[in-house]
Amino acid sequence: MCGRNSLFIDQADLEARFDAEVVTDGGYTPRYNIAPGDDLHILTNEAPDEIDAYHWGLIPFWADEPEEGIINARSETADEKRVFERAWESRPCLVPSSGFYEWKAPNGGAKQPYRIYREDDPAFAMAGLWDVWEGEDETISCVTILTTEPNDLMNSIHDRMPVVLPQDTESDWLTADPDTRKELCQPYPKDDLDTYEISTRVNNPGNDDPQVIDPLDHEQSGLGEFSS
Repeated sequence: MCGRNSLFIDQADLEARFDAEVVTDGGYTPRYNIAPGDDLHILTNEAPDEIDAYHWGLIPFWADEPEEGIINARSETADEKRVFERAWESRPCLVPSSGFYEWKAPNGGAKQPYRIYREDDPAFAMAGLWDVWEGEDETISCVTILTTEPNDLMNSIHDRMPVVLPQDTESDWLTADPDTRKELCQPYPKDDLDTYEISTRVNNPGNDDPQVIDPLDHEQSGLGEFSS
């Protein structure tokens, strides 16, 4: 799965990387520890030249009241689920990332967090689906991140991973038909993802600063801050 994200590239570099303009109300703020329920910056198929902020958690359209929503969708079955039906059919999006986080519990012990990133790319794209929940008094634009089987790197950490798109398929993800997009939902095929252990500071969403991404042996003070 993908339960924590980051996006801390400079705004100018983010806009250049995706050939799009940030249009978020309040502007863009680099984030090192984005948790479910926070906003994710995304590019939708309807506005591929704009980077906007959507609620992380796709809220079922039948929900009477807003809720946290579904943060991940299994790409293998998303097209079969009623909650994702219209989003899968016609609402793909790109979710930029400077790296996501995953946890591993070696030998049943305490969970160790890892940062997964692409060394040669300060921001890559994960595949997502967006939707708009409509209530009586408000509407909420929301997003979920698609997951797939792990590649060789992720297999030693977790049994799922987000659908990380090679850069040359990002535009295809936004423009292709549903069947073609499903074919793109594969374990990341290249060997340019990397990972390292980080401290448990990331467990607390209130820790949203550059120290979160420090390698474990460079950041020992947070080892006792497990809070989730």
